[in-house]
Amino acid sequence: MTPAGVGMGTWARARARVLLALALFAVVLLGAGVPLLSERARCRMFGIGCEHPSGPPPLPAAALPGRQPLTPLEAASQGAYVALGDSFSSGEGAYALPDDLAPENRCHRTSRSYVHTVSRTFEFAGGSRFFACAGARTEHFFTSKAGEPPQVEHADAGTSLITLSIGGNDLGFTKVLAGCILALPWSGACQGQDAGLEARKPVLRQELTRIVRSLRERSPRARVILLGYPRLFGEREGAALDNLGVADQRWLNAQGKELNDLVHEVARAADGELAQQGAPGSVEFIDVYSAFTGHEVGTGVPYVNGLDVDLSAFKVKIHSYHPNAAGYTALAELVTRQVRQGPGRPLNQWR
Repeated sequence: MTPAGVGMGTWARARARVLLALALFAVVLLGAGVPLLSERARCRMFGIGCEHPSGPPPLPAAALPGRQPLTPLEAASQGAYVALGDSFSSGEGAYALPDDLAPENRCHRTSRSYVHTVSRTFEFAGGSRFFACAGARTEHFFTSKAGEPPQVEHADAGTSLITLSIGGNDLGFTKVLAGCILALPWSGACQGQDAGLEARKPVLRQELTRIVRSLRERSPRARVILLGYPRLFGEREGAALDNLGVADQRWLNAQGKELNDLVHEVARAADGELAQQGAPGSVEFIDVYSAFTGHEVGTGVPYVNGLDVDLSAFKVKIHSYHPNAAGYTALAELVTRQVRQGPGRPLNQWR
């Protein structure tokens, strides 16, 4: 529509001159550094100045309509359960079937390990796999033991739950116990091993951190749960046991507590990084130090085996100072509870 009395050609020429003038004015303003439109507006209207795709940024998964956070149990069971670690996870010390002590069972994975309870209690979409190996040290997460692949290789992108106990063999607790038992009473030889333990702890911390990072890289959505170790001896006034005086028992308990604290610190640091990054999964720690309270070595109903020596070979039997069936049942209760409860923070996974 044109103003009355103005021809179509005349109006078109006038409008063109006005638009040209406005364009020239815009060029002057832009040359002076005066923005006429925001970057987003220029991008939307003219397709220029678009450093990012036009339109608002995509919503995070948690904010998408209909998305609900997974419960800790849902996050743990959406894939496969992989059980790794040393003898306190393999089930050493509790035997019920012939296969538990069969020569070909070189990792001593037994039918009474807490792992079986976890596998039976929850339905894992990817099934369960059991690779804990008695005698394992942190190095065996990256190198072969008993003819088996490195333990980290059993974890993959489909793994949603990993449990493990590791570190006791790195600190040489079996040798430390043997040194205490074989020492002359009141000789001080037991607690004299303290310097060697302290020297090995920084190395263990580094290797535990390496294990956790490797498992997280291979299984980025998994909940990784590290177990500590139970206290072997009572904390009340007691008596000598297996050539171990009360002071030696307390020293051994204290060393076990320090090991647990070290594992806990590694897990807490790793999980803190994940939480800060908003990454899926978790690194958790189960404090089992007091799991055998009232049922330590020498009590009426112990959850742990005491010293057992093969006198003909003058050799300590392998189940000594390992949990018995009741002990693994107690550990299973703590693990299943942790699987249900989770780390106490969002897991950054949704359905």
